[in-house]
Amino acid sequence: MTDSIKRVVLAYSGGLDTSVILKWLQVTYGCEVVTFTADLGQGEELEPARAKAELMGIKPEHIYIDDLKEEFVRDFVFPMMRANARYEGDYLLGTSIARPLISKRLVEIAKETGADAVAHGATGKGNDQVRFELSAYALNPDIKVIAPWRDWDLTSRTALIAWAEKHQIPVPKDKRGESPFSTDANLLHTSSEGKVLEDPWEETPDYVYSRTVNPEDAPDAPEYITIDFERGDGVALNGQAMSPATLLAALNDLGRKHGIGRLDLVENRFVGMKSRGMYETPGGEIYARAHRGIESITLDRGAAHLKDELMPKYAELIYNGFWFAPEREMLQAAIDHSQQKVTGTVRLKLYKGNASVVGRKSPHSLYSERHVTFEDDAGAYDQKDAAGFIKLNALRLKLLARQSK
Repeated sequence: MTDSIKRVVLAYSGGLDTSVILKWLQVTYGCEVVTFTADLGQGEELEPARAKAELMGIKPEHIYIDDLKEEFVRDFVFPMMRANARYEGDYLLGTSIARPLISKRLVEIAKETGADAVAHGATGKGNDQVRFELSAYALNPDIKVIAPWRDWDLTSRTALIAWAEKHQIPVPKDKRGESPFSTDANLLHTSSEGKVLEDPWEETPDYVYSRTVNPEDAPDAPEYITIDFERGDGVALNGQAMSPATLLAALNDLGRKHGIGRLDLVENRFVGMKSRGMYETPGGEIYARAHRGIESITLDRGAAHLKDELMPKYAELIYNGFWFAPEREMLQAAIDHSQQKVTGTVRLKLYKGNASVVGRKSPHSLYSERHVTFEDDAGAYDQKDAAGFIKLNALRLKLLARQSK
């Protein structure tokens, strides 16, 4: 197989692991390497990745650094949010939803550069290897995928650093010690796992959090905001129109300030083991609550409840790496159809770790104050109708009760 690989596109961060992978690909396959670094709003300076790649002999025309923030939020995060997706009831899928976009660009760049394969730095224990590769194969069934962590014998941090030094790869001082935890970040969230977080009984140390202030230290006064929605997507904050990525970034700032979006979770990985992670999704948590708020007055009960039944399956598909699978696309079509009249404004109260919906209005509101009022409803609803409704629904229960006697 090594003879057949002439050029590889590597998902490259510029960090130690992917720099070692870059050199390992060159040494093992004797191939050219094309680097791809995605700007998904992780908040890091990405130009050093270009300099690092050039230092390691990558041609300038083979170094891709793409700003994908708008595409990420518009075409991946927002469609997922229309479904109110939360894996296992809690996780807003911040890492999961980024992987199909990275894979999409890897496959596109492979086609543009005539590469034989793509490569990633995900380990053989996690979910990301599955997400990267299922997405890649869905987009190009003939693509070759190289996963060094499954192939090489560098099984420890010490071995990795020793290999880097042997091949003249610069090792930052902060990488020589044992990292206290591993992180992944994008515009939607930051995840942390491993090392200090591996004991699920121990509380997450405060130094692990990077995207949110401690709710106890958040402002003592609440802050009120509004989010405008059109057909299920957020379009404005406090009346100011914003692009998808700009809106999420602004909500992140608000969430950081008020300590919103922290989650300590033990989850079931697709590969079979349980893992403990700490997630910070400040803007995403605010947005998700706002979206449910506008749906509460614009979706019919049947549609809303069916969406809630579909959501766990939809979330699981994203978590497991099936974004480009037909079943996810089928569910998306149904979800998007439900959003045609999910338009209006939601008012939220942000206060010490909480984002609470305190107001909602819509030109398509199904809420009828005339029907629900405790005052005189002027004949809008005949309460006597409820008697027959209850009798019919009670019939089978009565028959069961009599039979059991």
